[in-house]
Amino acid sequence: MEVSSNLYLVVYGTFLSLLLGCGSLGCTEQEKVGLLQLKASINHPNGTTLSSWGGEVGDCCRWEYVTCDNRTNRVIRLSLNSTRDFDLGEWSLNASLLLPFQELRNLDLSGNYLTGIQGLLRLKRLRVLNVGGNDLTIIPILSALPSLKVLGLQDNHINSSQLQGLKKLRVLDIGWNDLRTLPILSALPSLKVLNVEGIHIDSSQLQGFYILTLIKSCLCKLNLEVLDLSSNGFEGSLPACLNNLTSLRLLDLSINDFSGTIPSSLFSNLKSLEYISLSNNHFEGSIHFGSLFNHSRLEVFNLMSNSKDLKVETENPTWSFPLFQLKILQLSNCSLNWPSQVVPNFLLNQYDLRVVDLSYNYMIGSVPTWLLDNNTKLEYLSFRGNSLTGVLDLSSNSRHSHLFLLDFSSNSIHGELPPFIGSIFPRLGFFNLSGNALQGNIPSSMGNMDLLESLDFSNNNLSGQPPEHMMMGCISLVLLKLSNNSLLGTLPTKSNLTQLKYLFLDNNDFSGKISHGFLNSSYLKVMDISYNSLTGQIPDWIGDFSALRSLSLSRNHLDGAVPTGFCKLSELRFLDLSHNKIGPTLPPCANLTHMKFLHLESNELTGPIPHVLAEATSLVTLNLRDNKLSSPIPPWISLLSSLRALLLKGNQLEDSIPLHLCQLKSISILDLSHNHLSGTIPFCLDNITFGREDPLMDDAFITDEVSYSEFSTIQFQDSQISVYTTLGMIFEVSAESEEIEFITKSRLESYMGNILYFMSGLDLSGNQLTGPIPPKIGNLSGIHTLNLSYNQLIGSIPQTFSNLKETESLDLSHNGLTGQIPPQMVELNFLTVFTVAHNNLSGKTPERKFQFATFEQSSYEGNPLLCGPPLERSCTPTCAPPAVKLPVSNNRENSSWEAIFLWSFGGSYGVAFLGIVAFLYLNSYYRELLFYFIEKHVRFLQLWG
Repeated sequence: MEVSSNLYLVVYGTFLSLLLGCGSLGCTEQEKVGLLQLKASINHPNGTTLSSWGGEVGDCCRWEYVTCDNRTNRVIRLSLNSTRDFDLGEWSLNASLLLPFQELRNLDLSGNYLTGIQGLLRLKRLRVLNVGGNDLTIIPILSALPSLKVLGLQDNHINSSQLQGLKKLRVLDIGWNDLRTLPILSALPSLKVLNVEGIHIDSSQLQGFYILTLIKSCLCKLNLEVLDLSSNGFEGSLPACLNNLTSLRLLDLSINDFSGTIPSSLFSNLKSLEYISLSNNHFEGSIHFGSLFNHSRLEVFNLMSNSKDLKVETENPTWSFPLFQLKILQLSNCSLNWPSQVVPNFLLNQYDLRVVDLSYNYMIGSVPTWLLDNNTKLEYLSFRGNSLTGVLDLSSNSRHSHLFLLDFSSNSIHGELPPFIGSIFPRLGFFNLSGNALQGNIPSSMGNMDLLESLDFSNNNLSGQPPEHMMMGCISLVLLKLSNNSLLGTLPTKSNLTQLKYLFLDNNDFSGKISHGFLNSSYLKVMDISYNSLTGQIPDWIGDFSALRSLSLSRNHLDGAVPTGFCKLSELRFLDLSHNKIGPTLPPCANLTHMKFLHLESNELTGPIPHVLAEATSLVTLNLRDNKLSSPIPPWISLLSSLRALLLKGNQLEDSIPLHLCQLKSISILDLSHNHLSGTIPFCLDNITFGREDPLMDDAFITDEVSYSEFSTIQFQDSQISVYTTLGMIFEVSAESEEIEFITKSRLESYMGNILYFMSGLDLSGNQLTGPIPPKIGNLSGIHTLNLSYNQLIGSIPQTFSNLKETESLDLSHNGLTGQIPPQMVELNFLTVFTVAHNNLSGKTPERKFQFATFEQSSYEGNPLLCGPPLERSCTPTCAPPAVKLPVSNNRENSSWEAIFLWSFGGSYGVAFLGIVAFLYLNSYYRELLFYFIEKHVRFLQLWG
């Protein structure tokens, strides 16, 4: 009996298996052939995508990107987004290729360079169609798709007139098209989702307020579940009728120009909201977060990068526990809880958070590490740019395996890093604690973070050597930034950072020679080890970093020649070897084709300016200050047409200022001071812009940066729309943080970054220039600093100097200028430094008004014939005092002494004169020198007579 029962069970089980698996034969032959024909069309003419289709696997339901129904094994979904090879270009789809797939419900052809669809899509069961990200201008008549509920047409050129008649449509995504008018919404009575992200509406149709009219007249009357108006230029206040959209689950108004206050009733009425994004607008007033506490479905709240005019309050009045459990909370730069500035207390009761961004709110209090303990699924935590204090209190037993980004930079956290910190964040990709007051060593456990891509501990008080375990274990590091600490010892001699691209060890106390520890980092693009105490020569193997774009070794104790290995660095854009003892010249083989910023100042360069620089036609900054360069300025300098800053101060350059310098029309800063230049000032210098071009249209000083972005997806199953929330993982590298030192306002100033777009100056001081000042110099109306001091200039101050309307510093001191100071110069309202001291000027000083009321005696001293305030010499003549009669006694005695004096003086003068004549008669050299001197001055008087 037992055997019979077992046999019965086996037979029954076999029969049941056959019955349930009757569809296991795979997709139909018709669908299989159709898929292969579709593959051929996508790959036409020579593509290689969808390689698994038609291979050893005969069942097309098991092919990639194909989904079949579990019961019927008919194809119900084709996910063919971004499958066509980029090199193949555009293509057109024949709709008849899709006829075999009559059970198809979801078709995604987005991002395939599709230009058209030939014929009608006769797919009666199709519910989701996504052809976004192509180059479509027309689409098939959609009445052939009676079951369509989701239509994605974003990022094409669709005409909105084709969007009528879709009565069952629930999701419409028409973002990033070139629509001339909005769809006729009356034709979409069942519309539940509207996404107009990135639409380019004709300005005649949309004059800022048109969208508000649209919302009031149409949208507010629909039963929308999703309203996405993001990424447009919509203006004005939000209409109150949005409160009527009680079925809304997603509201996205981000990246617009909406202004005014957010209606207080907006959130309290919309109880179905799951996703709210209001970022990047111009709202003002305040938001009481407590009005959302009864929204049990709320998962995402995004309010970032608004102005400080909008304040978010979470603590007043005090609310009970919220009903929601947030997944994403982004409240960045929104004056959170001002003025108490406390971390929101309601977060103590949130246990499902994935993303928390409360950056740039100046919050105070201890570091809220309890957020990590309460939310085990947390992936992204940023408190950047606040005022948090205390130590980083982490439990050695905790393990946060989901955390991908941790950013507490720019706070006031102190103390030492926990020694086990690398073990509790095993999957951390981005770690930023820069700009705090951390002390002690970098924990060796950091080496356990083998997925770490970006590590920034810069601007702290860390000491000791970087641990070898970190240099060997953090194999995924792309960015390592340890700048501005007190790290010491030699540079790491071993590392396994094979992915490293950006290395910053500047402003520490590293010593010894440059080690080869980073040779494994073959992808290195930026290397900054400036401001240390490194010695020896630059190693020749540095040329093995073939991808290097930026190299800074400045302010060390390096010496010797620039190695020939530099000739391999063909990608260099930024090179700073300044403030070392490097010389005597550059290797002639150096490849400077792409060089933009070259800093070699304060070294031991000798001889003429290196001729290899003639090939650096992309140079924006050439800084050779304070070397021992000699010879004239070469004529090939005019080839550097992109130059914005030419700094040759403090060398031994000689001869006159060449006219070909005037061909460098884009120059903003020209410093030729303290050389041995002679001759006159070129009259053509007014050909140079010196700041007269619009700096907003200029990108000469743009710096490199690297940014990382990750996306979190919230899926709404009913409406079948995916919402992407951008997580701002941006790290500025500032590889080309261009800095220029220039004397202005009588002191050495340093200009960096964007300020360089607005700085301009000409410094010719400390040379042997002669002749008058060319009047055309006064045409440099945009120049901020002009220094012609300590030369041998003569003549008057040109009246055209009254045109220097933007000038802040003007120094003409220590010359031989004569005449009057032009009274019109009193109109130069930006002058803060002005000096004409130690010349031969005469007449009255400028009127004491505007900026000239601030200049003291030192601005005019050393000019005996100048008068008027602030000088003590009055310009009003005074009456001569009455004559005083002297006694007449002893008159003969006085006359006798006068005669003796005159005879003695005349005799001495005669003897001296005869002695000089005799000396010149016997010495031919000095005789010729005297005649040359007399001839030169006679010609000078004839020239200026």
